[in-house]
Amino acid sequence: MASGSYLEEARNAALAFGDSLLGLARPRLRIGVTGLSRSGKTVFTTALIQNLVEGAKLPVLKASAEGRIARVRLVPQPDPDIPRFPYEAHRAALSGPDRRWPESTRRISELRIEIDYERAEGWFKGPATLTLDIVDYPGEWLLDLALIGQDYASWSAQAVADARKAHRLAIAAPWLDDLKQRDPAGPADELVAEAASDVFKAYLAALRADPEAVAVTPPGRFLMPGDLEGSPALTFAPLDLPPGVQPQPGTLAGLMAERFEAYKRVVVGPFFREHFARLDRQIVLVDALAALDAGPAALADLETALGQALSAFAVGRNSLLSSLFAPRIEKVLFAATKADHLHHTSHDRLAGVMSHLVARAAAQAQGAGAKVEAMAFAAIRATREVRIREGREELPAIAGVPEASEVVDGEVFDGQTEAAIFPGDLPERPEAIFDPDAPRWHVRAPRFRPPLVKPDAGGRLVPPPQIRLDRALEFLIGDRLA
Repeated sequence: MASGSYLEEARNAALAFGDSLLGLARPRLRIGVTGLSRSGKTVFTTALIQNLVEGAKLPVLKASAEGRIARVRLVPQPDPDIPRFPYEAHRAALSGPDRRWPESTRRISELRIEIDYERAEGWFKGPATLTLDIVDYPGEWLLDLALIGQDYASWSAQAVADARKAHRLAIAAPWLDDLKQRDPAGPADELVAEAASDVFKAYLAALRADPEAVAVTPPGRFLMPGDLEGSPALTFAPLDLPPGVQPQPGTLAGLMAERFEAYKRVVVGPFFREHFARLDRQIVLVDALAALDAGPAALADLETALGQALSAFAVGRNSLLSSLFAPRIEKVLFAATKADHLHHTSHDRLAGVMSHLVARAAAQAQGAGAKVEAMAFAAIRATREVRIREGREELPAIAGVPEASEVVDGEVFDGQTEAAIFPGDLPERPEAIFDPDAPRWHVRAPRFRPPLVKPDAGGRLVPPPQIRLDRALEFLIGDRLA
């Protein structure tokens, strides 16, 4: 979708205008939820819905703390062509003695809730209803939006340069070896294009499967093709083009460039136009602890990915006219998940690391009028805090039930036995994470099972404990419940 495409801009404006007219009749907010690799996106969306629908205590969400939320209910979703977020199935997976983390979703989904509340201020005090649409989509799709401003030659150069970085060389070796055999100036051969694409996709899959991977490399739909599997729009790969050389028609590079543009037109453009451009608020979930554990190279990859994510947003504060004709995402929350893997004394440090990783990109967005915030939280808290003795020293620790087959200090856990662990400390200065002379920051915590939540006195299930989920909700929707 070229920036000068007036037809596309007109279509986006028409969609925005239609959404805004509906919002005049009943206030509505559309929130995008996405996350990078293994960040707990599905868990967050499930917990957000459960805490609202089941009336959990949310002291930082002012409307809840002030008792102004009367009722929250699930209602039919607005878009018949988008799968419904399977909230009930995910909630059931997290409950009971056989509790388990829900399977991550690999496609876009949606769910609508309505919040009946009392307005606390303004000329229109009294009962009101906020319609909240939650749009859950893979993080790979968000990073794909950065491709809109690239051409095939620049994307290829970046992909090849990234693969040659020291921390990726081992995983990238089969693809880089195959790349040497591909002549960009050779004939536009369909079988050659398919073979090159297959090897490149295998590299992307291996990269994503790496336990130390926290960021992804576009094109994201290569790893979740759906109905487009085998189509020309998903059958291309980077080539090692000489600097300054543009692909020529009739060559292998020319064929790849055509398909790169087709990918943007067929995959990226429709996602932007039909879903992303209609969002009001956005939360991006990040497993920053995994990046800290993996080291400076993974942190650098993560910082780059977060910068690409933020540049993808058409951010800015909505005015009356812009909200009618060209709305922009006005609030973006970057959230470091799994704060429950740390003692609370390190939560602010984790938030500081998250702020540091998005600082440069956030400054540009805030200059355009957007509100960007970074925080650390756990949508579901799987641990509790304890103190353990190590020699003569008493250490702040966490305790939880590690997943079956998790190993802690040489002990293999069975999925039923609780373990108390000192997870380690994070740096006091966030900038120390990129200091080559500073020690590696390891978080010593296994994967924990979801907490066992007992029914209340009335026999009703209550939402699992959380850390700062209410603060995230206040940032995302609090102003609309004022």
